[in-house]
Amino acid sequence: MPATHSSRMLILGSGPAGLSAAIYGARAGMAPIVVQGLQPGGQLTITTDVENYPGFKDVIQGPWLMEQMQAQAEHVGAQTMWDTIVEIDLSRRPFRLVGDGGMVYSGDTLVIATGAQAKWLGLDSEEALKGKGVSACATCDGFFYRGKKVVVIGGGNTAVEEALYMTNHSHDVTLIHRRDHLRAEKILQDRLFAHPGIKVIWNKRVARFIGGGDPEGLVALDLIDIVTGEESSIDTEGGFVAIGHHPATEIFRGHLDLDADSYIRVKAGSTHTSVPGVFACGDVMDKIYRQAVTAAGTGCMAALDAEKFLAEADFETEMA
Repeated sequence: MPATHSSRMLILGSGPAGLSAAIYGARAGMAPIVVQGLQPGGQLTITTDVENYPGFKDVIQGPWLMEQMQAQAEHVGAQTMWDTIVEIDLSRRPFRLVGDGGMVYSGDTLVIATGAQAKWLGLDSEEALKGKGVSACATCDGFFYRGKKVVVIGGGNTAVEEALYMTNHSHDVTLIHRRDHLRAEKILQDRLFAHPGIKVIWNKRVARFIGGGDPEGLVALDLIDIVTGEESSIDTEGGFVAIGHHPATEIFRGHLDLDADSYIRVKAGSTHTSVPGVFACGDVMDKIYRQAVTAAGTGCMAALDAEKFLAEADFETEMA
């Protein structure tokens, strides 16, 4: 019969949000169990140079930072386990979760930190040049393209926001969209069209990212006009794919309130979800900032919210 692992606090996800929750939860005596999921360490494990995480004057490596955060969490009493949750029961406390190997996890509280993944175009050339001129986060990587010619690919709010952001670093920003109109909010479109440093190329899809060989990285994009089929290219040193994100929330559908984009809804100013005792932090509930430092901050909030929830629940039990 599969073993059951029980804890005052279960944490799903081991990126900056999950591990920060684990650190604070362990220090509060809740002996948290962190179930690491398919990508232990979250998106930072596939991020090389990290230059915007506070506390380090030199560039650090994403995998190293996550190793340090996990070691810190384990040092103060958290337990990390490698598993993928395939079944959940949030109808009563303690909450019950089942891993793909049959392992059962029981938690008086649950902190969800499963994150979100950037959507990509799915090109082989895109995969080959990730981190070598191709990125899905202008806020994260834009600093590396100061004074360089860059393109942003997409037509929604994310794309327009990233194009506007990149004007802080580049005077030559081109937005490439496969349609003849943008889907972004009008106020964002107005800002985009009014900006002298941004050009827009309509009705084009990216056929291929062109690399110039190590260490040069991305040098151009091959484009195809979706109306005429005409092929063209554009020189660039940075390509930002901004076509949205996939929050990892499919398993919670029908169990928790999700918004129209499938992000977990939380009570304003907190990490409380629609189910008492279940908390969400990091990119799984944050579609705006999506930074390691903000994820870590909400992870702290989730642990503090969970600790307070348990204290109140214990008090009510004692008084009953």
